[in-house]
Amino acid sequence: QVQLVESGGGLVQAGGSLRLSCAASGRTFSSDTMGWFRQAPGKEREFVASILWNRDSTDYGDSVKDRFTISRDNAKNTVYLQMNSLQPEDTAVYYCAARRYGVRQYGYWGQGTQVTVSS
Repeated sequence: QVQLVESGGGLVQAGGSLRLSCAASGRTFSSDTMGWFRQAPGKEREFVASILWNRDSTDYGDSVKDRFTISRDNAKNTVYLQMNSLQPEDTAVYYCAARRYGVRQYGYWGQGTQVTVSS
C-alpha cells in the first residue's frame, strides 16, 4: 500500500502562486509514476502533471503547460507542484496519485487539497 498526503492548498489571488506538496509513504518504488490531478465542481477529473521517481521525465496537461512545474525530492519521498500565474479556472481540488510501473491506472490517491483562485 502507498499513502499519499497532500498539503499546500489555499486561497490566492489571480496571478499568484502556490506550491503543493505530496508526501508518499508505504510501499513506494523508484519505478512508480507520481501524478497530480484536479477536479473542479461539476467537471471531470483532469490530468495536471506527472513525474517518475527515478528519471527526469515529466508530462503536463495542456491547460497548465508553462505555468506549473512538477518536481520531486527522493530523499523526502515528496512530490511538488509549483503553480504560477494562477487563474480562477485553476480553482479545484488537487489530488496526488501514484501509478505502478506497467499499470495503466493510478491506483493510489491522496485525500486532496483545495486550491481557490479569486479574480
